[in-house]
Amino acid sequence: MRKKIIAGNWKMHLLADSALELARGIAEDLKDVQEVEIAIFPPSPYLILMKEVLNGTPVKYGAQNMYFEEKGAFTGEISPGMLKDIGCSLVLIGHSERRKIFNEPDSLLNRKLKTALEFQLLPYFCIGETLEERESGKLFKVIETQLKEGLAGISEKQLESVVVAYEPVWAIGTGVVATPEQAQEMHAFIRDWFRKNYSEKTAENIRILYGGSIKPDNIQGLISLKDIDGGLVGGASLKLESFTQLVRYSR
Repeated sequence: MRKKIIAGNWKMHLLADSALELARGIAEDLKDVQEVEIAIFPPSPYLILMKEVLNGTPVKYGAQNMYFEEKGAFTGEISPGMLKDIGCSLVLIGHSERRKIFNEPDSLLNRKLKTALEFQLLPYFCIGETLEERESGKLFKVIETQLKEGLAGISEKQLESVVVAYEPVWAIGTGVVATPEQAQEMHAFIRDWFRKNYSEKTAENIRILYGGSIKPDNIQGLISLKDIDGGLVGGASLKLESFTQLVRYSR
């Protein structure tokens, strides 16, 4: 049985006081939840603050990005060792905003994935198609390419420590949500890709999240579907009440 995950991506929001307040609130309100895995991805400057409020709680935390080198002259980047040093156990790799705005190709994301796994950081590997790609009928080919190139050289054993997040780009921050049928169709396609390229065991065990304008009023229709194992949440993760509701509705 795959354990559900609700993960909050705070993106470039909040300041230190509000970030700490939200993290404390999540840890306190959800301290007794065991059925759902809870994760947050705060802005990088506040990751070190999470250590003091989240250690010993059910809430895991990680970075929204990471470079693939251990150290060196890479101004502005964050190394995997630095993340481990401040208690991170997770990292987002390949979010659509990193792909689109910062022009990160699959080959770069593949290197980041391998480094994250080497340093025992659990990567949430994000994939998804644009509206143009969906409307032109290229959606499955796009996802297949992102999986094939992003996971190149990743072993079946390593995939035990990878979470996949499917985020249709056209539904991120737009208020538009994929219909349950659209979401299930793509999640089933992704799971079948793992079945064909790895094994039945991997396909059944890997957790695949949905991301894209998730809110308390639509999570149950998504989380109940066969191949959806939780959500990577944006805006609704910035408010204590809505995020805790998402977790409780996913139990």
